Amino acid sequence: VQLQASGGGLVQAGGSLTLSCAASGRTFSRYFMGWFRQAPGKERESVARISWTGDSTYYADSVKGRFTISRDNAKNTVYLQMNSLKPEDTAVYYCAAKAPGEYEYKYWGQGTLVTVSS
Repeated sequence: VQLQASGGGLVQAGGSLTLSCAASGRTFSRYFMGWFRQAPGKERESVARISWTGDSTYYADSVKGRFTISRDNAKNTVYLQMNSLKPEDTAVYYCAAKAPGEYEYKYWGQGTLVTVSS
């Protein structure tokens, strides 16, 4: 599966952005999807994950209550709605896919930069 992330940009603190990740491949609906981010000088961290049905989600404590992950399997797209953004949310955001039965996220998009100004 190939992934294409988009939607990043510059936003003021307190603002909102929605990231999108378009996937190719007929089996997208069976993949677990996740959003990760990497800030300058920091390790990559998991932000949010969603099951293939969309009924199970995970959020990092740092974004819980502010970010929402969702997916539209008919459009082969996963979204990350980000509200109440903070300067510490500044990072390159990556979407990733994990095939059924696999342990790791093996498929990665190219990343989209989110910059939150104070």
